[in-house]
Amino acid sequence: MIQPDRITATTCPYCGVGCTLELHIKDDFIYRVTSPFDSVVNHGNLCVKGRFGYDFLYSPARVTTPLIRKTPQRPGARTQAFDRDEWRQVSWDEALNHVADRLVELYRRDGPGALAVYACAKATNEENYLLQKLFRALFRTNNVDHCTRLCHAGSVAALLKALGTTAMSNTAAEVAKSDCFIVTGSNTTENHPIIALQMKAAVHKRGARLIVIDPRRLELCRSAALWLPLKPGTNVPVFSAMAHVIVKEKLYNRAFIEARTEGFDELAASLEAFTPEYAEAISGVDRELIAQAARMYAQAERGAIYWGMGISQLAHGTASALGLINLALLTGHIGREGTGLNPLRGQNNVQGASDAGAMPYHYPGYMLVDDPANAEKWERAWNIEPGGLSRERGLTTTEILSHAHPGGVRALYIMGENPMMTEPNLNVTREHMQALEFLVAQDVFINESGAFADVILPAAAWAEKDGTFTNTDRRVQRVRQALPPPGQARPDWQIVSALAARIEQRLGRPNSAYWGYEGPEAIWREMASVTPANHGVTYARLENGGLQTPVPDESHPGTPFLFAETFPAGRGKFFALDYVPSVELPDEAYPFILTTGRLLEHWHGGTLSRHSELDALYPEALLELHEIDAERCGLRSGDAARVSSRRGSVVLRVNVRNMTRPGVVFIPMHFAEAAANLLTIDALDPTAKIPEFKACAVSVTRAAEAELADPQAVTRRGRY
Repeated sequence: MIQPDRITATTCPYCGVGCTLELHIKDDFIYRVTSPFDSVVNHGNLCVKGRFGYDFLYSPARVTTPLIRKTPQRPGARTQAFDRDEWRQVSWDEALNHVADRLVELYRRDGPGALAVYACAKATNEENYLLQKLFRALFRTNNVDHCTRLCHAGSVAALLKALGTTAMSNTAAEVAKSDCFIVTGSNTTENHPIIALQMKAAVHKRGARLIVIDPRRLELCRSAALWLPLKPGTNVPVFSAMAHVIVKEKLYNRAFIEARTEGFDELAASLEAFTPEYAEAISGVDRELIAQAARMYAQAERGAIYWGMGISQLAHGTASALGLINLALLTGHIGREGTGLNPLRGQNNVQGASDAGAMPYHYPGYMLVDDPANAEKWERAWNIEPGGLSRERGLTTTEILSHAHPGGVRALYIMGENPMMTEPNLNVTREHMQALEFLVAQDVFINESGAFADVILPAAAWAEKDGTFTNTDRRVQRVRQALPPPGQARPDWQIVSALAARIEQRLGRPNSAYWGYEGPEAIWREMASVTPANHGVTYARLENGGLQTPVPDESHPGTPFLFAETFPAGRGKFFALDYVPSVELPDEAYPFILTTGRLLEHWHGGTLSRHSELDALYPEALLELHEIDAERCGLRSGDAARVSSRRGSVVLRVNVRNMTRPGVVFIPMHFAEAAANLLTIDALDPTAKIPEFKACAVSVTRAAEAELADPQAVTRRGRY
């Protein structure tokens, strides 16, 4: 048996669960990954990605030296380049000087609104904090966002409106204390496998009752007392009909409502129209199932709600989340262990990136940028002249590229994200990318977006740097360097610091902000000193499993669940809701509803997992089709099919399985050769600005075998 040179404890780089990993290393090579049984989050359990998905670190496609295009790109004529002959290798000094020169040139010519940045939910808290600081403190723009806009922006907007909060109220493991819990819009078994283990244990070992509300017959349905198979986009009628039953049958918690909420009478009046019969007609869910679910949840001693992006990724995603919040406030299932409102975050550090200020409306700690008192606080922290920071809200992720035109956004800096896979309506996204004057990509690979860039900055991966991630439970945990970065790759925080110093010099603002950090711990101290929720979090205190925020001081043990006595907004607010149908409904030309999502074997835009041996486990995109629809289309498993919407089409193989309800088809989002987001609609939630990924109209027809794209092409791109 191989004996390791060392074992490094760190945090998983994939989903938001935040599992503890032990990296077993011999001769600077990770040959095994385990997890200790006493790990507070996952108790030694790991999914396939956590245990085996680290090998992307050794992919020959890693970018290991700074690159600049040989031929400068022109707006409107920007092209994708995966061919190494399109690039020249340069020194770090040349690359950073070139980036600083171009960004400052465009800033001086067109002002702060000409620049925008995508921060990264895969990067550490410290790196996201530094990147938003650079653009706010030096370029005076709030055009800062990251992938939260594309996943849980609707959930965040709803929680802020109703409770004044932004994150899970409870710890996922508290499902063991629930006697009833709802899972909706979340394929938890595949997207958050370790949490799904805890959910199934609660059912099968402790007798909890599970209600699944989802268009697909998920694996979790095998453990469910009830499955409500609603049509995509009909969340509001179903949740409001459940609330209707709770009010009509007087199953609500009157004492809680009177003591801790406002707006009950208005909500009750609005629910008159949302009868179970009405909801059945719209959603397709049997009225009796809706009533049973309402009674089961309301009559529980401790009821909890867990949800995923099937709730938030809709043009009415904020309203969908408000429907869930109404249920929790009606029943008093919040503010106690084993209860709560629990959006499950998709990426390893999407919670932390949001906490660190990687959003257009908020400084770190969710301080609104258009509140002068908040701006003054950060001006003092960053040594900026009074009035120097912008008081205007910035553009969101979904608005940045649509503003890529003369007089709008001219330069985009992307750290670790891939909008050419994750934005909706990718043919239009491509046009927006082509319209930019200058594009910088800072990443471990050249992905579909980086291929458009003028400069590539090679970043260190998670196992090659130090820092912290914050998981879906609000738990801040250490990330520890186990390996040296390959070639000339550098940790993101070092790249950002070096670039910021150059920009500061060119702008003639010496010492306007501090960039000479000794390491990530110093960056954390700066952020924590100004954000109350992190005041008590120190690297030393994170050594034994992390801390759950808020942690107001160094004597505080952390906060497993929130709102025991009050809400940040004071009283919880009920919201009367209207049913707004999905923007695009099926018709004769496009008779199916497409919904999209993730797979157990892959992750996000595929930049990491498709450069891993994980790709061999699920090597190509498959169209999930109900047998009734397959017969209707004359298709069988393995056939090639063309799926088309009003925006584009893809060709992929058919997988006939009755996971979806008839009339609903499913495509995973990870595969560039059959990108689901070529089809999805770019309609936005008016409050959260999140796209409607989960519902659009498509057609399905037979395609020729020759039309299928090479599923391995993506892993051969950009090899250096």
